[in-house]
Parts: sequence; C-alpha cells; structure tokens
Amino acid sequence: MLEEGTTLEEYKHPDWAIKTVPGDFVHALVTRVLPQEIHARIGAEEIVVMAEDWRWTGVAQSAALVKPGDIVYVHLTPALAGGTQRATLEQDSGVQGSLLAVDNANGDVLAMVGGRDYALSQFNRATQSERQTGSSFKPYVYTAAIEDGAKPSDIIVDSPVSFGGYSPHNYENDFRGPMTLTNALAESRNVPAVKLAARVGIHKVIEMAHRFGVTTNIPAYLPVALGAVEITLEEQVASYSVFPNDGLRVKPRLVRKVSNADGIALWEDAPSVEQVIDQQTARTMLGMLRAVIQYGTGAAASQLNHPLGGKTGTTSDYTDAWFLGFSPSVTCGVWVGFDSSEPLGEKETGARAALPIWMALMRVAIAGKDDEKFLSDQPENRILKAATGIPAPARPALAASPAKPLPSSAPATAPPKLAAQPARGASPAVKPALPQPAKAFSAQPIARVKPALDAAPAPKSPAAPQ
Repeated sequence: MLEEGTTLEEYKHPDWAIKTVPGDFVHALVTRVLPQEIHARIGAEEIVVMAEDWRWTGVAQSAALVKPGDIVYVHLTPALAGGTQRATLEQDSGVQGSLLAVDNANGDVLAMVGGRDYALSQFNRATQSERQTGSSFKPYVYTAAIEDGAKPSDIIVDSPVSFGGYSPHNYENDFRGPMTLTNALAESRNVPAVKLAARVGIHKVIEMAHRFGVTTNIPAYLPVALGAVEITLEEQVASYSVFPNDGLRVKPRLVRKVSNADGIALWEDAPSVEQVIDQQTARTMLGMLRAVIQYGTGAAASQLNHPLGGKTGTTSDYTDAWFLGFSPSVTCGVWVGFDSSEPLGEKETGARAALPIWMALMRVAIAGKDDEKFLSDQPENRILKAATGIPAPARPALAASPAKPLPSSAPATAPPKLAAQPARGASPAVKPALPQPAKAFSAQPIARVKPALDAAPAPKSPAAPQ
C-alpha cells in the first residue's frame, strides 16, 4: 500500500529502474479494479491481470483481493491483442537466495547473485551471509574418511546408535542396515555420516573443512558432521571446486586486472590455487559425488545428460536449502532461505528449493560442451596411469563387498547440546555492505545457533534429506 501523502501518479518502485520484458517477475501498482480485471502500472506502462490470472488464489472477485494503491507482485506474460501487457498475479514470499558460479580452471566468478533485489538490499548473501549447511557439509566428513583409508565400497551399518545423550536419526525416520559408503552419501543418510565422523574423529573432520578453506570456528561436536555449522556460499563453492580439480582449490576471483585508459595494467590478480587433498582422494570423492546425481538426492539433475557431481543440504525446520555441484569446467552453489531464518515450508529441501535453480544455471554453463570430461575420465589420463603404473582410483561400488564393516556404535561421548552454545551476534562479522536505502528491508541475518535438522536429537519434525 502507498505511504500516506504519496499519490498514484508520484509513486515509483525500485523494480522499475530496469526495463521489464515478458517473463520478468516485478512489482506493480494497482490503479483500477474491475470485477474481472485488475489494472496496474509498471513505471508508465499499463498492465492488466485477468480473472484466470488470479484463479489460484480461490478468490472470484478482484475487489476482495486488491484495491487502488496496493502493490502487487506479477509475472509478465505475452501482451494482449491490443498491445496491453498482460500479467499473472504471483505471491511475493520474501524468500531470499544467492548463487555463485566459478570457472574451475582459474576461479573466475562467472555468475553471482547476492539476493533477490539489489535496490531493496545490498547485503550480499553469496559472500557475506553465513548459514547452516546441512548435509552439504558431509563431503568433508567423507573426504576425511577416504584419506584415513576408507573405500567407497566399504560397508557401514545404518542402524540406531547413541553417543551418550546424542542419537542421530535419518530424514525418513528409518534405517537401511548395511550399505556402501557411496550409497550412504548419495542417499544422504545421516546415521552413517555421524558414525563415520566418530570413527575418523570429529577433530579430523573439522581440520579437513579448514583445509578446504572454511574459516568458520567449528565446535568439536558430532552434530557438526550433519551441518550444524555456518559457512558462506563463497567458501562452499571454493571447497567443492577441489573435487573436479584433482584436489586443487581455486579461490573465487572477481577482478582479473585493473587497467588505465591506455590499456596499461595497473593491478592484476593472478589465480590462487592450493593443493588441498591428493589426486587419488579427490577422484574417489568425485565418483561418490557423481552418484548423488546419478541416483541419489540430486537425481533430478541427471536429466542434463552431462558429467556432473554435487550434494544437497537442508537444515532444521527447513530454514536453509543448498545445492553445491560441478561439471568438469564449472562449480556452482545455490542457497535459498529467509534472512530471518524462518522455515521455507514443509519439505522445502535442498533438492526441491535449490537444485532447480542450480540446474537452470548449469544448462547455460554446459551448453556447447558436450564432449567435456572430468580429468579422471580423459583418455590421456588413463594412458598416463598405464605408463606410470599408478593404479586407477577406486570406483563407487553399489553392491556389498567383503570390506570391513564399520562399527554400529562408538564410545559414549555425548556432545554438549548445541542450544547451550553462546549465540552469535545478529550482524555477521563480514566486510561492510553498502548503505541501505532509507526504507530498505533489513537483510542482516538474525542470530541463530541450532543444529541442522538432520543433526538435532529427537526433533518434532523429521530430519531433512538434503
């Protein structure tokens, strides 16, 4: 609704700073209401919303929905025969999101989205917002285990277990019994991940996360294995680039160089590359993360028919939804959630809320790259291995093998309840964002210290599948 003293003719919405085209989602100002039509404007352009365009609301008469002076959220569709722009009425939920995509070869940032609308909030959720990761943290656990000697075909038992007072559970509230590590990661089973972290040692898992470039101070509690830790999207994307890069982490690079008017370089930022894990470990993890998309929680992305790997993530009460993944040439991450950490809604998991956005970006990123392969799949690498005698990396096995089973329980070392941790300040300790407009929506995340949904002991709602 318009502020007091503002006329219909004077009002301007921040959305209108950029020219809109059919297909855009934008706010509009209602100017006239007829029984079966809603007339509004976007800048100087008139639009019309017909009765069938708001039928989903269940309200028959437009006057029961809106009145002149209301601000509505619409999706622009092809114009009517007379040239008037048509639109469908949409719901502006206020959900935020962020996306970051980098070139695996040099870390160049190919795409970055810091929020829904820069005009309303300049807080960059891709680089400044620390959010709980859910099961997108599990690759650090599995990498630590692989480096410790575990194999993708090793059997782990998905069964009830208690570590003192902490009893992890699965999203489905069931147990699958013996399964391979590959299947446990692909299906994002929580109990196996906690058992694995307990066997390797949570301190080694945390050390592994820090090696990948995570800078967050991580408490040494077993629920950390399920993502009860806050990390920025930028750090997550840089970490996931390690897997397609044979163990090398490339730092995201926003600016390559600065030149003067004569083209003389005044400053250059060379690619920053660091060896995080060895090639064998990286390729083993690559195979396991590819299984996530081949038949696991990220199976929807298999329709892209391209070499891909990745991991979903969902947190307590469905407050954060993640998907981190990669092709041979691009690593991309997506986060979806409210700044206020309120729930996205029942079953709004990483696979449902974040993965479709990731797929939309990756369709563009892989276009024209039908022949690209991961390093481990390229013929010259197989020839090199044959010539040097280096054994091929372990491949994920789907069937049980005689490999040693992992214990179904571990020493009863109960982690302190996460609710007892000191709460983090409401404003993230990050580089200052640009000043907010006078009436801008406050985008600073509120303080929250709670375990991820699949890390919480006996929650009222089921654990998230990631």
